[in-house]
Amino acid sequence: MDDLAGFLRTRRSRVDPAAVGIPTDSRRRVEGLRREEVAHLSGVSVDYYVRLEQGRATQPSEQVLDALARVLGLDETERGHLYRLARQRRRRAKAPGGRVRPELLRILGLVADAPALIMDHRLDVLAGNRLAGLLYGRPMPGLNTARHIFLEEAERGLYVDWEKCTLDVVGHLRLAAGKYPEDPRLASLIGELAMGSERFRRLWARADVRARTHGRKAYRHPLVGQLELHQENFALPDESSMELLVLSAAPGSPTEDGLRLLAGLGADSGDAHPTVNAQNAQVREQLNDAHPPPGTPHH
Repeated sequence: MDDLAGFLRTRRSRVDPAAVGIPTDSRRRVEGLRREEVAHLSGVSVDYYVRLEQGRATQPSEQVLDALARVLGLDETERGHLYRLARQRRRRAKAPGGRVRPELLRILGLVADAPALIMDHRLDVLAGNRLAGLLYGRPMPGLNTARHIFLEEAERGLYVDWEKCTLDVVGHLRLAAGKYPEDPRLASLIGELAMGSERFRRLWARADVRARTHGRKAYRHPLVGQLELHQENFALPDESSMELLVLSAAPGSPTEDGLRLLAGLGADSGDAHPTVNAQNAQVREQLNDAHPPPGTPHH
């Protein structure tokens, strides 16, 4: 199915006809707007709009896209997604690589009192600090949070607001698929999630898009109980598609005490938490690759 066509169909079905001045009665069987109504309100021919929804139309102009975004009531994230889908037919963006610069790893290690991690557009965690490893109870590199939420944790696990988390994950992956439609690893992940989770299939069919920025994130940790954290997302430069995520606790809150306790539990075990040791070994390896110790022969 053409992604632009599918997106237009799902957005059209959301619009309340009365909100755009179209009277309705009990005989109306279409959910949302009809194709001809969208065409009329957007100022394009019915034939052209039908071809857009069938994936047969030529490149729509900026004016047409602006009109469609207005009629369909798209927010800023959805509007950007619409334009990217329309541009895909001319130029497809290459998926960025996943190498984390040693300087970023060093910065990650400096964040001592909050879980922090670096994640790419596929929701693969590329690196995390010591407290992030303790929060998730596993090595950070190799963790994919979409797979973790849908296939491993489900409703009974680490995430207090599991249903909201699933909405955020699917919305993010929809955006990523619009940016990088030829990324085979992303396509493989989406296929795996669709095969393994009925909820993922249902949400994916809605074609909703969401941008990750900031907000509340609650975890139910098996050792220290519930942690009410605030997540801040920082997009990293160089069009790497990577983000730095920091999960902080309000000063003086029970969650701040919980994080301190969690850090102490890791230290009490000799800092020998297997997830953290594996992660630290990878961090040291990447740092050594970039800055070998004196006397190390060069290959």
